[in-house]
Amino acid sequence: MEPTQGDPTPTSYGVGARIALHPMSDRFVDIILGALAEADAVRGGLATRTGAVSTFVGGDEADLLRYLSTLIGAATRRADGAHLAVSVLLSRGCPGEVTCDLRSGPWASTTPLEAEPTGVIARAEWSLYPLLDGGADADHMEPIMAAIDRAKESGLFDGSDHYVTRLHGDVADILALVTAAWRDVGAHVQHVTTHLSFSINSPTQEPS
Repeated sequence: MEPTQGDPTPTSYGVGARIALHPMSDRFVDIILGALAEADAVRGGLATRTGAVSTFVGGDEADLLRYLSTLIGAATRRADGAHLAVSVLLSRGCPGEVTCDLRSGPWASTTPLEAEPTGVIARAEWSLYPLLDGGADADHMEPIMAAIDRAKESGLFDGSDHYVTRLHGDVADILALVTAAWRDVGAHVQHVTTHLSFSINSPTQEPS
């Protein structure tokens, strides 16, 4: 790739996601491929590539949010009550990103992050990883605790457990919270990843 000129962009900064759908149904092929087709209709300028394990989506955070919300909502509808597990990994500013000309230093876009409610209520487990380069004095817990406080203020906070913060609410609201927290940390820390695991229609989940 030719060196990127001018200000960073989501593409040049390696902003993107990996998502994997796991429907507990013998119709998993139709559920996954049908949901991907529905999400493709709102893909816009995002780069997408589906492999054997997951789908890569790269581009602006607002577009990522819309795509992920649409994909999970479509998969849930197609699953028709069957248990659906979803894994989402968001990453930005990775020095080893293979498709970008990464500049040093933190950067984040300011595009408004909004998502239409899906009507799908899910439970989720969320982890945030700001990969600080500030040496021994860097406090990696400060942005993590700020993100957890943000979750509590949102009304989506459902408790804490080993290695994760539990969330409960509409899929779109959870994705918007996580995407915003991830991007906001990225304004101060170059390399930031966050991981989100959804459980929808689980036979063992507590009543909503």
